[in-house]
Amino acid sequence: MATIDWLIIAGYLAAMLAIGLYYGAQTKSAEDYLLGGRRMGAVSVGLSLFAAILSTISCLAAPGEMIQHGPMVFSDVLVYPLVYAIVGWLLIPVFIRLQVTTAYEVLETRFGLGVRLLGSLLFLTLRLVWMSVIVYATTSKVLIPLSGLPASWTPAACLVIGAVTVAYTSIGGLRAVVVTDVIQESILLGGILLALVLISLDLGGAAAWWPNHWMPHWDKFSLAVSSETRMTVPMAMLTGLLWWICTAGSDQIAIQRYLATRDSATARRALAISLAASFLSALLLGTLGLALLAYFRANPSLLASDMSVQRNGDKLFARFIAIGLPRGVTGLVIAGLLATAMSSLSSGINSACSVVSVDLLDRLRPAPNGSRDAVRRNKAISWALGGLVVVLSTAVGEVEGNLLEVSFKAANLLVAPLFLLVFFALFVPWSTRLGAVTAVAASTVLAVGVAYFEWFGMSFIWIMPMSLAAGLAGGIVVSLGQACLARPAEP
Repeated sequence: MATIDWLIIAGYLAAMLAIGLYYGAQTKSAEDYLLGGRRMGAVSVGLSLFAAILSTISCLAAPGEMIQHGPMVFSDVLVYPLVYAIVGWLLIPVFIRLQVTTAYEVLETRFGLGVRLLGSLLFLTLRLVWMSVIVYATTSKVLIPLSGLPASWTPAACLVIGAVTVAYTSIGGLRAVVVTDVIQESILLGGILLALVLISLDLGGAAAWWPNHWMPHWDKFSLAVSSETRMTVPMAMLTGLLWWICTAGSDQIAIQRYLATRDSATARRALAISLAASFLSALLLGTLGLALLAYFRANPSLLASDMSVQRNGDKLFARFIAIGLPRGVTGLVIAGLLATAMSSLSSGINSACSVVSVDLLDRLRPAPNGSRDAVRRNKAISWALGGLVVVLSTAVGEVEGNLLEVSFKAANLLVAPLFLLVFFALFVPWSTRLGAVTAVAASTVLAVGVAYFEWFGMSFIWIMPMSLAAGLAGGIVVSLGQACLARPAEP
């Protein structure tokens, strides 16, 4: 990278810190810090939810999956109308009506303190690993290769990303997170569009990179539901549907944003905006994958000596940034990828902070007396979480597979077990504490078995459906069994 690229990146980081300072001066209470005062608008919340979900993993994994395996994974966008109906009209009104700060407060009401703590710890584990994967992907796939620094600098790069993100997050709270999310995703989408324009100009138009046949190295197109196939259209749709429902129904990142709005109608509009933005990003990232595939097939000499199009799909976007963009523009696009990572990190840290503060510390020891003390404590929690993420990011690189597979095996491993706890608490009135805990145990065991031991010969795409089914079965059987045992015998 040239000096101008480094200056642009430094300017971007400084701007994020300035936003954190601005909103930090307006934060007066813990509710302001964690929920933005419950008065945020649908557009900003919807875009923030989209930004929290879209991460560097998505920006590198989606084009990489298109390049290496084809477009079947993108068929999950077909279920978005169903997602809107289920989440918008069944789940969101429940949380808005409860007026909680975290999703896990309801667990104590139904099942006691122990289950609430279990839900909180599941969420923290899920999101800490997710944030660690994001930091790892950003440093190892983008910053280190593009900067020319040796791999030994990876921990230092992780530390810089984590420190700046935690700084503006801890200072400004949720409002700073939401505003920076919107800015950051605008930068990223602009960078993707610019890359598409430059590739089109280089190849002589969009028609030159748009494929007119199914690539021979792509996964075979399939409409079957098969455990022996890596990816099929129905399985991509089912997994996408379950992921959205589980995330919206139990993940503090999503629920915190719904709770930051005025009412259910505003939260539904935020969800619709988030889904529309997700659809647009999937379209752009999939299209970028097609463009990159054609670009490097037409210019194989531009690949590094140890790279190939079919083996290194995850790395081709970063490679194009390095060799296909003019000076200055490289810095802007890298800033966009940094923005994506930092928006996800800031959202994860702020949501994790709310869980640690409300579900763990406030519940187990007296809360600080004054609002300023509460805000100060939340800032300290944010710094501690950021440090833990940086440490964990050095270990997630050991998970095998491309970035999409790593995301399923590590970052999304506990999505179904966490949802099951909240589902049994809110929607299964006859469920028992032991039944809910059994659901989590069965779901977690199946998720780990499929992800890391390929139980039943299933690929990573089956992790969520299988773990959800196992948890539902286990929780229902145990709850019904306890109900039968507790029923008095007939005379």
